[in-house]
Amino acid sequence: MESNFEIKSSCVFNITESARKRGSRSQAVDQELSAKLDSELRMETEARDSDTLPPSLQGFLDESPFQLGDTPGKEEVLLTRKFGDESIRLYFSIADLNNMDQDADQYDEDPALTDEEAADAAATNVQSGGGNTKGAINQGRTKGGNFNVAPEDSVAASDRAEGSYGEPGEGEEGEPEPSFPATINVSIEKAGKGTLQMEVVAQDGAVVIENVHYYSNPELPDAKTAELGWSKKDLYTGPPFGNLDEDLQVLLEKYLEERGINTALALWIPEYIDWKEQREYITWLSNVKNFIDA
Repeated sequence: MESNFEIKSSCVFNITESARKRGSRSQAVDQELSAKLDSELRMETEARDSDTLPPSLQGFLDESPFQLGDTPGKEEVLLTRKFGDESIRLYFSIADLNNMDQDADQYDEDPALTDEEAADAAATNVQSGGGNTKGAINQGRTKGGNFNVAPEDSVAASDRAEGSYGEPGEGEEGEPEPSFPATINVSIEKAGKGTLQMEVVAQDGAVVIENVHYYSNPELPDAKTAELGWSKKDLYTGPPFGNLDEDLQVLLEKYLEERGINTALALWIPEYIDWKEQREYITWLSNVKNFIDA
């Protein structure tokens, strides 16, 4: 009996000792992770200019008819305005910036992917807006008739006056860095008349329409229930934008421009996304660190 007792005691001791060592190692990892999070948090906080919108971004809102709706912790941002009897809503998301970084990493990780292959891969992602892909840098008129800001009409980042929306970035040899393409979902509703929904891409001051849809039921564009989503599925909402008559495309572009969806907005949105994403990242770092330390 004593022998069995000694064996059981030894097993309990070994299990307890093993658990103690695992706990010690786990605590060391937690401390190392917390220290790294703290270092990253301090670095990002120091790089942040302020907790409030910089004058370059606030100036646009002060002069714009759009009202900003931005909830901390959420990716999607809303701009709203009234235009006559129309209620206009613009949705965009900081996910566009993160998705762009992931796409770039995929190309970087595959050295065998040549420029020609990358172009072919990008071509498979062309949406119905004609000759533009979401990642293209928009200059001049596309084959599909989408309008882009002509060089003489656009505002170069390096030429913006101090206090204007957006701070220019510089790439190699002092050239302005192109911004990333930001998708904007535009919803224009008239009471009792339905909703016109457009998907556009904003980049480097260019506004490119990719899709135009019409819904007689204003609840369908942003369907909140499975039933509404199913009702929306089989509706004919319009042809591909690039298939429209070029004069019609141009008039639709002017239609948006008249409602403030223009070069100024196309310059502001990517910069606001970049500003918001940094703030959300800082909050995420803080939340994760607090959880590890708890």
